Amino acid sequence: MRRRTLCAALIAILAILLIECVGFNMPFWHTLGASTDTVSYTNAMGSGLERTKEGMLRVADPTEAWLEVKTDGTSDYARIDPSFVTGKALTAVHLRASVDHGIARETSFSPQSARSCYIHAPGKGTLRVSVEEPKGSLIPIQAVRANAKVPFDFNPARVAIMAAIVLIAACWRPGSRLWRIPLNTASGRQRAVAWCIAVPIALATVYGIGTQLTSSPLVFHEAGGYTYDFDQYGHIADALLQGRTSLDLGVPDALAAAGNPYSTATRAKLLADGVNPIYWDYAYYNGHWYSYFGVLPAVLLFMPYRMITGHMLSSGAAVLLLMFLAMLFLALLVLRVIDRIAPKTSLAAVSIALTTMLLGSNAGYLLFRRNFYSVPFAASLALSALGLWLWLGAAYDDGKHERTSTGGGHLGRAWRALRAADRWQAGNAPALSLTRIGLGSLCIAANFGCRPTFCLTALLGIAIFWPQLKAIAITLRSRTAPVPATLRAPAVVVIAALIPVVPLMAYNAARFGSPMNFGNEYQLTVTDMTAYRVAAANILPIAGDYLLLPLRFTDTFPWIALSAAALPEWSYTEPMIGGLFAMCPLAALSFVLPFLRARDGRPGRTRTTLTALALAMGLVVFDAVNAGLGWRYMADFGWLFALAAMPVLLRLLGEPGAGSCDGSRRTGAIPMRIRLARLAVAAVMMCSIAVGVLSLFTIGRHDALISAAPNLFYNVFAWFL
Repeated sequence: MRRRTLCAALIAILAILLIECVGFNMPFWHTLGASTDTVSYTNAMGSGLERTKEGMLRVADPTEAWLEVKTDGTSDYARIDPSFVTGKALTAVHLRASVDHGIARETSFSPQSARSCYIHAPGKGTLRVSVEEPKGSLIPIQAVRANAKVPFDFNPARVAIMAAIVLIAACWRPGSRLWRIPLNTASGRQRAVAWCIAVPIALATVYGIGTQLTSSPLVFHEAGGYTYDFDQYGHIADALLQGRTSLDLGVPDALAAAGNPYSTATRAKLLADGVNPIYWDYAYYNGHWYSYFGVLPAVLLFMPYRMITGHMLSSGAAVLLLMFLAMLFLALLVLRVIDRIAPKTSLAAVSIALTTMLLGSNAGYLLFRRNFYSVPFAASLALSALGLWLWLGAAYDDGKHERTSTGGGHLGRAWRALRAADRWQAGNAPALSLTRIGLGSLCIAANFGCRPTFCLTALLGIAIFWPQLKAIAITLRSRTAPVPATLRAPAVVVIAALIPVVPLMAYNAARFGSPMNFGNEYQLTVTDMTAYRVAAANILPIAGDYLLLPLRFTDTFPWIALSAAALPEWSYTEPMIGGLFAMCPLAALSFVLPFLRARDGRPGRTRTTLTALALAMGLVVFDAVNAGLGWRYMADFGWLFALAAMPVLLRLLGEPGAGSCDGSRRTGAIPMRIRLARLAVAAVMMCSIAVGVLSLFTIGRHDALISAAPNLFYNVFAWFL
């Protein structure tokens, strides 16, 4: 067995090296015989280009913006020689290349990526490179060189990615040993493996936070336009430290005097008259600026950081920390759910379930868009997952407590007294830990100060604690126990929830005159939010797009493009590549849940998972009605669909057992349908991961890498010359 594993590893290593050295370096091998000759140092230049004193090109007429050079056909590649780059030069330049007026190939390059400067232009004759940029653009091109020899490039990052793909495929293949090892959260080995996975992620998070802490304030303004200030949470923290509820930002007199500042026409006129600053996506109310985003992250993170360091915490650092916590708690939640519905599930199935949750929760999007928009979502994902994890673990395991209880003496007596005070039971229902249900309630109620939509997660508590709720009703009706003792747990839940909610409601009332007014309708954005309502005709299409908007593929990197949402009337829409089930198909298994009954030790529908499915569907409609179509809003419900899909996914994979979790090395006992299902699920998961990674490079999305980090985009783009 070891020899076979070693042989497979060696074959995989050789295949990776072969793909790297030959496949990804085909341009090098094809251009070994390139002449590298060029007719002249300078190129023939169209009348639509002008050379600046810095050596760059300025587009004067886009229809005549081209460079020409002779090519002898010894190489299918030409090289762009970048010029000196100034601040206003384009960092991504779109071109068309053709030989002797043949088929013009679209391409682009960045002067920040040396390898992207090689463009594919096969043929012999006159090579024309047309610049596809608007008039007035500064193009950092010195010259185009024909007959170029592409250098050899051994890329460690590319090798690491291929190795990761091979490792994932090896872990998820139907014959993998991981299908024969059951999950055991008490196992020292499995905990060590978990630490080996978590520690590098934690270190990467710490490194990312460190790089974000040194970032400059994100404030942008152009004459005649809005002011884009991305430090909303920093301003909230500063205002609270000063004892203010409004932000310490200046309000122009003309804006204060405007009859209806929420009207887009009024704001357009103010901007045309040079009035500034008018802050984009800030709430403006009674002559003051506010933020309509949840205040709790500012209190927990931004205020302490300001008090300790004297500096403003960047939203990017906060998002990284909160998303690390969210992914950690989501993973713990999945493990607890699996332990409840399908004990002894294999590690391979557990890893697939964890990946499904991370994909379904929209974690990739939130980690990518590390600005203030993502802060409340990341905070609420962390709080909701932690709260549910605590609730699901609130039931007392008396046998375990007896085994771990301290013996005699003062310490033992104190422990037993604390345990007795913490323990609550109604009727014959399982006993609960008051501490855990109180902390869970506190976490879920805290969503009121982050992303209030997540407060509806509390509805899952009805399903989780249904036996106790029935027991309370029976006890109160039969009067078999004192009322105060019977209602201790509900009182703990309510009191714990009121701890964050009451001050947050007071904060809302102090700002906008109502405890339930968060200021959403006062934001200055694409339309007048005081009068905006999503058109009734758009609600069903938006809800459908949230789930089913199809992926759109292209023939050039990154091969995935934005999918347009076709709506009958105007509504807010954020560019997105597809719906939840297009990006995470396994989440769609949740719709099978109502028809799945537990049998023969196999998982089936439960009250909790059915409630999660119903809540997810309700939130899809809620977001369609109140928010429009936004990629980030899928975080509201995506994780709930993934949670509801867990029993179906495990059942599809033949878990637990299927003749594979008995510690045996034999795989012949696994039915062929289970093996095929595992193979299909693994393939779908690999495709979903690929879509998630490629979506980071999608052109046209918010904060697109092609403009935000052109060096990274084009370094990867150049892998596929």
